[in-house]
Amino acid sequence: MNRTAECVRRTKETDIALSLDLDGTGVCEADTGIGFFDHMLDGFSRHGFFDLKLSVKGDLAVDCHHTVEDTGIVLGGAIREALGDKSGIRRYGSCMLPMDETLVLCAIDLSGRPYLAFDAAFTAERLGGLDTEMIREFFYAVSYAAGMNLHLKVLSGGNNHHMAEAMFKAFARALAEAVSLDARIDGVLSTKGSL
Repeated sequence: MNRTAECVRRTKETDIALSLDLDGTGVCEADTGIGFFDHMLDGFSRHGFFDLKLSVKGDLAVDCHHTVEDTGIVLGGAIREALGDKSGIRRYGSCMLPMDETLVLCAIDLSGRPYLAFDAAFTAERLGGLDTEMIREFFYAVSYAAGMNLHLKVLSGGNNHHMAEAMFKAFARALAEAVSLDARIDGVLSTKGSL
């Protein structure tokens, strides 16, 4: 089964080309123009074993909002496309991930019904070139474009870099579990018969 997707999005604000392989080895080539965001996406790719190739040209002279949000839209769409009819996937995934003093919980249901519950109190306005308020916007865009129920919660905070990085890594590991195939599942894991 080939679980890959290639997505392009071009607007007056951003020009994005993305390819995703859900069954990769964790290779990431991300160039968003925002170094810290690239670092987070590399962690997502590496810890979920997703191959991700991403090129973004955004209106960073304005701010990082459109670049980050639109990347989330495209990544979410690629996840949905790569999953196809979701036949055989576990559907649910969760991870509780520590990073030094920080502890993050992520839980995912690939139900087709988008929802984001996000609980993180950042004390810094920016991490490198990334506005910390855009971390929520990124995950909101991913969850709605992918049609996933996504819960992200910082259980124990501290260093803002650690909080953000733990969130991306926990998301990666929870998603890897949710998209993983289980031979016991005939069709989709739903009483409705579709996801």
